[in-house]
Amino acid sequence: MSFLRNIKNLTPLMDRVLVQRVKPETKTASGIFLPESSVKEQNEAQVLAVGPGALDRNGQRLPMGVATGDRVLIPQFGGSPIKVGEDEYHLFRDSEILAKIKEN
Repeated sequence: MSFLRNIKNLTPLMDRVLVQRVKPETKTASGIFLPESSVKEQNEAQVLAVGPGALDRNGQRLPMGVATGDRVLIPQFGGSPIKVGEDEYHLFRDSEILAKIKEN
């Protein structure tokens, strides 16, 4: 998708959710920098945009389980990757999102 210059120009359709993985910490709480090989990709993501929801058999819109700004757990694999410049995003169906993370 090289034509996409800004991720804000992308609006998910139906029950799709646009997310960006949260970058893992490269430094411990005590200030020690971790080598790149020991930093795993996390399954935590930030929801950037959501579609309007799928339609049921009667044509009624089904509500989405997540909203823009939510922090969620996503599957390790799957989704449709989208690359904009150096940044990578993913589109998942609402039903593929594993959980919402509540902020304390």
